[in-house]
Amino acid sequence: MVAAAELGLAGWKVALLERNPDIGGFIASEQSTVPGYVHDSYSSWHPMFVSGPAYAVLGERLARHGLAYRNTDGIVTASVADDGAVTVAYRDAEQTVAGFEHAEDRKAYLNALTRFGRNATLFGDMMGGSLRGGPHLVQLLFRGLRTNGRTSAGLLLRDAASSGRAYCARNFVGGEVDRLWVPWLLHAGLSPDHASGGVMLPVFAASLHAFGTPVPVGGAAGLLTAFRGLFDELGVQVHTGTPAESVVVDAGRAIGVVSGSRRIEARRAVLASVTPTALYGSLLPRAVSPPGLRKQAAAYRYGRAAMQIHVALASPPRWHDSRLGSAPIVHLSDGSASTAIACAEAEAGLLPRRPTVVVGQQFTLDPSGVPPGAAALWLQLQEMPFEPRGDASGQLDTGAGWGKDLSRAYAERVLDRVAFHAEGLRGQVLGLKVISPRDLQAYNVNAVVGDPYGGAADLDQSLFWRPLPGKGQHRTHIKDLWHIGASTHPGAGLAGASGHHVATVLTSRRRRGR
Repeated sequence: MVAAAELGLAGWKVALLERNPDIGGFIASEQSTVPGYVHDSYSSWHPMFVSGPAYAVLGERLARHGLAYRNTDGIVTASVADDGAVTVAYRDAEQTVAGFEHAEDRKAYLNALTRFGRNATLFGDMMGGSLRGGPHLVQLLFRGLRTNGRTSAGLLLRDAASSGRAYCARNFVGGEVDRLWVPWLLHAGLSPDHASGGVMLPVFAASLHAFGTPVPVGGAAGLLTAFRGLFDELGVQVHTGTPAESVVVDAGRAIGVVSGSRRIEARRAVLASVTPTALYGSLLPRAVSPPGLRKQAAAYRYGRAAMQIHVALASPPRWHDSRLGSAPIVHLSDGSASTAIACAEAEAGLLPRRPTVVVGQQFTLDPSGVPPGAAALWLQLQEMPFEPRGDASGQLDTGAGWGKDLSRAYAERVLDRVAFHAEGLRGQVLGLKVISPRDLQAYNVNAVVGDPYGGAADLDQSLFWRPLPGKGQHRTHIKDLWHIGASTHPGAGLAGASGHHVATVLTSRRRRGR
């Protein structure tokens, strides 16, 4: 959507093909439980979008078409451990560290935010452009050394090679930072023990301190309404219910896309927001792709599956710790300890015994989605097996896979975890909707094996090596064919970064050509 809008702004004639009945991928809102409750079916929070370059270009125009955000100036996130211990992060970093037990941790945390601030532009440029070859990469390396000095640059590289667990153990005495921010690694498709977690923790912390947890007024679909209005204004042709079946290649150049009996011609470029599996496995004719690239695409790995649970409540949860009542996002986790175990169980094909539960309380920011005095919970599970081989608790029968019975039974386990921290929650439930890993894949074909992040985010499949070791950039080996989306650099995150980058390259190239 970002690429289509920015190319349209540049005067290009654009056609957007979407296989689903509506645009947006994992952005949707619906009354899926009981009437009067609007739930964000999949994604919801947009800090990476409002802080990114795409929003800098499109934000005012989208606002003219109705996009508005609600945010918080208080608590941005919190975690609650199994023993009931609560750790809270505020928009104000000083207020956050006031809750840390150890003075050295307070200093270390604020220093980490300062270091990130010093490198924020560098990080933004690195995540917003191609990292493969040429002057851009050399310039980034030079800027990194100039900004940090040799010693500090080396420490930054060390953090990038560290896991989130190791980063916290190395830099902090107490457990507050680990409990607060390690569960956020799940939102990047990582686990507490994945490399690069050490550099991602300050990114999450600094981003939420600076930009909060913005949600569109009226639900995530408000973003789609604004994009549709902008597309109409720019003359972007939107074709929904139109799956792209193949890319037409002539003399080594992409010249169009086929969908059923239709062929849509492309004079300047074709942009494919798909997985490498789809691009090299079905969309491109076999004869035009080198065997090495096809082999790499076939070996592309996907991460853990996810699940969404939507709960309609008669009234807001009565959390045992009242601070949680105003927290837009709460993680039920002990930090690295419980989250790592749940990740390991899921990756072994087991239903986690104690899953990390992301509790979204959008009604604390925008109450328009629920009746007066009511509430709704947006529960996300990011440690799921796509094909469960068993239950780590030994209680649930997984033999039939993710059918209605197993999905509901696991949702009950999740509700029990939430209810343990919120008095009388069970009696407040009016309706429930479960979206299983198989439902995710059925809704969005880019969520292969229920992975909503377009592919595993391990270090060897990120940065220079995303989407493929032999093609770690958006420009493909086919002239005028560009690869964008979560499967490409910089990965998932609802920022529209890859689309913005490619649109910028294409329009800049066009201007230079003139």
